[in-house]
Amino acid sequence: QVQLVESGGGQVQPGGSLRLSCTAPEVTSGHLAINWFRQAPGKEREGLSCISSNNEKTDYADSVKGRFTISRDVAKNTVYLQMNSLKPEDTAVYYCAASPRSNSRWCMISPYDYDYHGDQGTQVTVSS
Repeated sequence: QVQLVESGGGQVQPGGSLRLSCTAPEVTSGHLAINWFRQAPGKEREGLSCISSNNEKTDYADSVKGRFTISRDVAKNTVYLQMNSLKPEDTAVYYCAASPRSNSRWCMISPYDYDYHGDQGTQVTVSS
C-alpha cells in the first residue's frame, strides 16, 4: 500500500496560480509514476497530467495543456503541479495517484490506470 498526501490547494482569483504537492511518505517517489487528477461535485474524475518514474515522459490533458506543469523534486520526494492562468472551471478537489514503475517511461493520463490514489485531496477554488 502506498500512502499519498496532497497539499497546496486554496482559493485564488481567476488568472491566479497555485502549486500543488504530492508526497509518498513511505516510498521513494522516484520509483513511482505519478498522476494528478481532479473531481468536481457531481462530475467524473478528470485526469490532468502524469510524469513517469524516470522523469523522461510527461503528459497533459487538453484542458490544462499550456497552463499546468508537472515536475518532480527527487531530493524532496515530491511531485508538483504548477497551475497558472486558473479559471473558475478549474475548481475541484485535486488528487494524485501512483503506480510502482521503476526506471520507466510509463505515464498515463487516466487516473484509473494507477494502483494507488490519494484519499484526502486538496481543494482548489477559483473565484472572484
